[in-house]
Amino acid sequence: MGKPAATDRPCLPSMSHSFTLDLVVIHPDRPMIEKCQELIAERLNGMGLELKPRKTRITHTLSQEEGEAGFNFLGFNIRQYPTRKTRLGFKTIIKPSKASVKRHQRQIAEAIDYYHLAEQTKLIRALNPIIQGWSNYFSTVCSKKIFSKVDKTLLNQLRAWSLARHPNKSRTWTKAKYWKTANGKSAFSPRHSRLRLRFHSETRIKRHAKVQGNRSPYESDWMYWSARLGQRPGVSTSIAQLLKRQQGKCPRCGLYYKVGDVLEKDHIIPKEHGGKDAYDNWQLLHRHCHDAKTAEDRRRYA
Repeated sequence: MGKPAATDRPCLPSMSHSFTLDLVVIHPDRPMIEKCQELIAERLNGMGLELKPRKTRITHTLSQEEGEAGFNFLGFNIRQYPTRKTRLGFKTIIKPSKASVKRHQRQIAEAIDYYHLAEQTKLIRALNPIIQGWSNYFSTVCSKKIFSKVDKTLLNQLRAWSLARHPNKSRTWTKAKYWKTANGKSAFSPRHSRLRLRFHSETRIKRHAKVQGNRSPYESDWMYWSARLGQRPGVSTSIAQLLKRQQGKCPRCGLYYKVGDVLEKDHIIPKEHGGKDAYDNWQLLHRHCHDAKTAEDRRRYA
């Protein structure tokens, strides 16, 4: 056989690309939901896509009609529960889904297993981003009980990790080696290091606040958006972060800041008396409040 012509090309196998689209349709009437399902399936077919029957279901958010009530979306479980405390007779609760919790616990277990012979510091540095990232993602919903439950499992995993490394040592010995007291609480931390493991329950639950209807990020109300987001073009990062931490209030007089107010950054403990030049020692005050506090500091440290 002769050599293939320059125009001959090898046959490449056809490659198919697949992706998943999460879609939720909410309506009080079931016939309307079924009609929407038909329209969506028809529209997707025109694009060469289809709804997977295994992943598509119609359910009620309050009562159990087909399987469990409620639905999962982007790792969250959205469901309504009956109660007599509200006028409607039910309340909506959003929390991490069971599948999301299992995936997270499996990821933690894999990290602990991978570092079963490594130093404690390496294990902590591997676990902290996993725990903090997952906790921050679910910090705006009802996650407090789930955080505590996951922490309880994590504690058992860490105890098993420490005992497996020293099978001939007692529990008291391993606890003294890998645990210490910090701020009145038991911390998974090396003896002579400030590095420690951050548990899920340390993440503060903060409900998402809706944007006020008359607010727009394109307006000049930098005070509102700085206090809400902790950032705003034209506002220094430190000022924006302090506005967010203080929720737009002056800690001295308790009044909300307004556009046009003169604000000044204050050291809670004055630098000349040992105070650090850091966020933990900063607060944002009205200028007149700052002047009054400075006068008090001079009398106090005189």
